[in-house]
Amino acid sequence: MATPDRMQAQRFERKYFITERQAFEVREFVSGYLQPDEYSADRPDGAYEVHSLYLDSDQLATYWATVHCEKKRFKLRVRYYDDDPESPLFFEIKRRENECVLKQRGAVHRRAGELLLAGQLPGPEHLISPKPHHLAALQRFCHLMQRLNAHPVVHVAYWREAWTSPQGNSVRVTIDRQVRGEPRNEAVFSTQMRKPVCPFGKQHVLELKFTDRFPGWFKDIVQHFDLLQSGAPKYCGSVADSGEQLVARGHPDGIQQKLAEMSKFC
Repeated sequence: MATPDRMQAQRFERKYFITERQAFEVREFVSGYLQPDEYSADRPDGAYEVHSLYLDSDQLATYWATVHCEKKRFKLRVRYYDDDPESPLFFEIKRRENECVLKQRGAVHRRAGELLLAGQLPGPEHLISPKPHHLAALQRFCHLMQRLNAHPVVHVAYWREAWTSPQGNSVRVTIDRQVRGEPRNEAVFSTQMRKPVCPFGKQHVLELKFTDRFPGWFKDIVQHFDLLQSGAPKYCGSVADSGEQLVARGHPDGIQQKLAEMSKFC
């Protein structure tokens, strides 16, 4: 698969649970304003698969930061899209500061993924792109990983249908289907799953993403379909449904201290 890189580095996002019937109607509505992104457009059903390997501490500090609705928090994940050994891995930091979501990521050679998660110091040779911000993102990722003593904990996957503006990347709409996850404590970047949980059941996740103001036609979508804004953290849902004790390596004691430490990292 080609390298998806239409990332909004800083944005606001609103999430809603919708049914398959609503997803069809939302698609019809959105098509009047946006077009399928280049990866959805290439697919007969308009959706491509997304995989993420999430990292966390023994005490699941980033998980609990979300559960406790910490205003400043982050997640560490390695995103990939298929099993091709030549396809890139994206080392991503997703931070939240109040309502604002900030993302950094660096595209890494797949062969370097396991070494970096084992503690290898990041360098330009690990990167696919020579752009300085990719190296900065990878260095920051590895710094946070080491400070938190984070390691792989959960593999999350889903099918994504994405819509974007032909004029720019200030507005983006995604519909995620078949969200599933399972524990994975090794640096294995495989799309295969054994016995995943489905934290949202048959519900799909609609995300309305924007970089400036909430567009008026976004409001029309919410009102027309009578949508209720909701948190839909795929990682946290997968941990909760898999069982916190099964996912965590450590005892929950000391979580508050870890949360306090995380606020310094952000």
